[in-house]
Amino acid sequence: MIIRGRVWKYGDNVNTDVIFPGKYTYTIQDPAEMARHALEDLDPTFTTHVQPGDIVVGGRNWGCGSSREQAVTALKAAGVGAIVAASFARIYYRNAINNALPAIICPEAVEALQHGETAEIDLERGVIQCAAGAFTFPPLPEAVLGIFQAGGLLAYVRQQLSVE
Repeated sequence: MIIRGRVWKYGDNVNTDVIFPGKYTYTIQDPAEMARHALEDLDPTFTTHVQPGDIVVGGRNWGCGSSREQAVTALKAAGVGAIVAASFARIYYRNAINNALPAIICPEAVEALQHGETAEIDLERGVIQCAAGAFTFPPLPEAVLGIFQAGGLLAYVRQQLSVE
């Protein structure tokens, strides 16, 4: 599974209220509408310029704050192909996997990636390629790749149950 797109680089401790504004938590249910508000308080240009497959890069503790899944759903619906960070808040990381949004931990790549450049992520080989070179991360377990390929944890479980 290869992901290729432009880099949108942000800093440390980007919380879920910034990724998806808390004021919409109980009023917006449609993922496409959530996408229109992704990162609006951090980067008002994001939703008008993000393209399918683009890569969000964060620093340490990406997705800290509340456990709202909308913070993952909004980026996925906006077309984000993956998030690369130095570290993730644990519940955000798990929400990302469950919703088939690859979340890659690779501090060296975070340092090297530049806002606006094009990068490529090979999830199976565990390699991020960008202008500064290639950066490796531990290849994702087969089950996690299966969740991404199925489109999320629920679809993956349904597939697994139908096989048995």
